[in-house]
Formats: sequence, C-alpha cells, structure tokens
Amino acid sequence: MPQLVGKIKRIEELKQPSESFKAQDVIIETDEQFTQTVSVQFAQDKVELLKNFVPGDKVKIEYNLKGKEVIKPEKPPMVFNTVSGWKIEKAI
Repeated sequence: MPQLVGKIKRIEELKQPSESFKAQDVIIETDEQFTQTVSVQFAQDKVELLKNFVPGDKVKIEYNLKGKEVIKPEKPPMVFNTVSGWKIEKAI
C-alpha cells in the first residue's frame, strides 16, 4: 500500500462544495533526502481522521492515487490527479 511519511505543515479549511461532498487537505513535508511537499485530500467520512492532528505532528498516511481526464470541446484534454488519504497515524 502506498504511504507517505512526513511532518504536517498545515491542515487546510474544510471544503464543502455541495451537500453530498466534503473534503479537507493536509499538507505534509516528506522525510526524504530531497524533501517533497505533498497535498493529501481526505474526503467524506475520512475528514474526521484529521481532528486528532496539528501542524508539526509527524505522520504516516496511507493513500490511493486518483486521476480524472476532462475533455472539453476545442480544448486539449486535461488530467487531474488527487492523492486521496484513507488512513493517518502518528509516526515515530
């Protein structure tokens, strides 16, 4: 299972663009030789998992990579990717 390990930089505000969808992003800096900053989206009931975390916490996040292609007339196709978190826990 893919996972990221790093420190929480910030937790973004909850977004609820419709009554049937809500999401919240957590921004982490990875623990690698070349640090990466990654936005991980927690959606629907998974938003509740973020309530126990604050910036500065070292965490391990398990995620799925999701992608969607959008095709509009007279425009080139665009692909959007989302790192979709489904589990987060404190890391040592």
